[in-house]
Amino acid sequence: MLTKRCVIYPKDIQMITGRSERYCHLLVKKIKIFYGKEDHQFITQEEFSHFSGIPLEQVSKYIY
Repeated sequence: MLTKRCVIYPKDIQMITGRSERYCHLLVKKIKIFYGKEDHQFITQEEFSHFSGIPLEQVSKYIY
């Protein structure tokens, strides 16, 4: 059985958006600030989906 991750990384965001890796790192920082998270905390697929406006079903297709 294939298990999917619940967290999203800059490389995942890069695949979804087609933006540069640097931009995606900055976007992760913006999302963490938006949700009041600390640097060591992760971003979930749901949080990225809500922040970006991309439906969760679309985001989930890129995460293995």
